[in-house]
Amino acid sequence: MSKQFFKIIALTQKSLLGISIALLAFGPVALLIWGYLLPMSVIGIFYTISLVSVTFVMSIRPLADIANDVPQIRALVILRKGFGVLSASIIVTFLLAKLIEPESVYLASIFTSAYWSLDTFSLFAHLGDITGVILLITSNTFSKRILGPWWKRVQKLAYVYFYAGALYEMLALQSTFAMVAMGMVTVLVLIAWVKKRFEKVIAPATTNVAA
Repeated sequence: MSKQFFKIIALTQKSLLGISIALLAFGPVALLIWGYLLPMSVIGIFYTISLVSVTFVMSIRPLADIANDVPQIRALVILRKGFGVLSASIIVTFLLAKLIEPESVYLASIFTSAYWSLDTFSLFAHLGDITGVILLITSNTFSKRILGPWWKRVQKLAYVYFYAGALYEMLALQSTFAMVAMGMVTVLVLIAWVKKRFEKVIAPATTNVAA
């Protein structure tokens, strides 16, 4: 692979992280002041960008494991952090906007049954909110050092974050893309898992034959 390819990946990573920081720094206040001017279609675009970003995060690792002889795909795994942070930053930006509203009752609503209701599929949306906050807070070297072996376990919440968000968009917003994304990620993860299991089985046999 050319150095230019890695430069593009590095630039993309920096851009994604920069956009995420800007969203978190200015987005909540901007939504509080001008959010009422935004049509639902624009807000929907932000949620779609978040879902597309986390779909990339969830699919690129198993895809790289399946096509492990394609170095370009393996190199794209680096961007999981950038796209993951962008996805969570969009969700957390909207969440922070709700928290800083005058006389906000968002925190109090967490302890109500309506917050976790399946009637309007809010359970899935709020599971996405909570796991998004956890993933965003722990997506840094400091958290990795502090949490140690627990860091990888915490990061597995990405599955809850992805499926909860995709289910909400599919069921509540009738998003076809969300349905396709869930199917694609599920198939890729299963194929990658089967491939790893198969390689573990044949590896000892190959070693014995060689001996």
